[in-house]
Amino acid sequence: MESVPPRLYGGTERIVSYLTEELVGLGHEVTLFASGDSITAADLVPCVPRALRLDPSVRDTIPYYMLMLDRVRQRADDFDVLHFHIDQFHFPLFRSIASRTVTTLHGRQDLPDLIPLYLGFADMPLVSISDAQRRPIPNANFAGTVYHGLPARLHHGSSESGRYLAFLGRISPEKRPDRAISIARALGIPLKMAAKVDRVDEVYFRTEIEPLLEGGGVEFIGEINDREKTQFLGDAQALLFPIEWPEPFGLSMIEAMACGTPVLAFRCGSVQEIVEDGVTGAIVETMEEAIAALPRVIALDRKKVRQCFEQRFSATRMAKDYVGIYRSLVKIPSPRERQEIELAPNGKDLNILRPLVA
Repeated sequence: MESVPPRLYGGTERIVSYLTEELVGLGHEVTLFASGDSITAADLVPCVPRALRLDPSVRDTIPYYMLMLDRVRQRADDFDVLHFHIDQFHFPLFRSIASRTVTTLHGRQDLPDLIPLYLGFADMPLVSISDAQRRPIPNANFAGTVYHGLPARLHHGSSESGRYLAFLGRISPEKRPDRAISIARALGIPLKMAAKVDRVDEVYFRTEIEPLLEGGGVEFIGEINDREKTQFLGDAQALLFPIEWPEPFGLSMIEAMACGTPVLAFRCGSVQEIVEDGVTGAIVETMEEAIAALPRVIALDRKKVRQCFEQRFSATRMAKDYVGIYRSLVKIPSPRERQEIELAPNGKDLNILRPLVA
């Protein structure tokens, strides 16, 4: 759907890019199946010339997914590990080699139709991006939880905040941009909204959000790229994350933290796992709590916010967590275990130590 990395909006594709580049940096051989306009240090297998969302001639994306999966299937024996980020499309094709696959779930998992799916494919190893994400399907075959991470140098911290609040992401009912507008106006602080409007949300945007923009104090910017995001978040007093849905992770929260910007978030989904209340932001349950908490959030130490990001949400940490899962799947020893094997008499055959390929 998007290039890797995406030009504008695209949380999943960003994470795939950050993970791919970190794995290459750690010395692994990586092959990336993606659109031809992707940019990577890995071996790129272009499955379509450019991102499907940007191609007006594409009306149905599923045929292109099927073509991509067939290319992966043909080359499956070339790789030690196959790491999927496309929901569950591949389950029937790759079930016979399930032990060499891992699937990161990027979306919500509280939909009832998913329960029989995971029961039917109980041998497919899964990775959740938060513990909250896996709660609706506790009996699914989870190999672990890996929090998202960003390259340490992608965004830089700001010691001083600007004069506005930020809303970043997607305009949709579950993201509650209307709450962000109400909070900002209640405190008389300008709000800037850098957000994407999907086709399915165009009516909601026109009927529910556009009228609210006319009241003054709110600037709708639209989609922005990573370079623009650094300044947008870095100059903000705080990021408003007023969601009303089981958020699987919430990438914009750690993007803000990377800029030293604290987060005011509603208690839903992964929020309690990402935001450290009183350190990197505040977690609230009502509009009244949000309005009361915002001054405290703005006053938080931005250097500590950035430090917490570096400690918990770096791309290097994410990649190493995934390598640990890869090793557990294919029984590849860690460097320390490898050294012990090499030093041991009558050591084992080390042919299993081929570089991992994702």
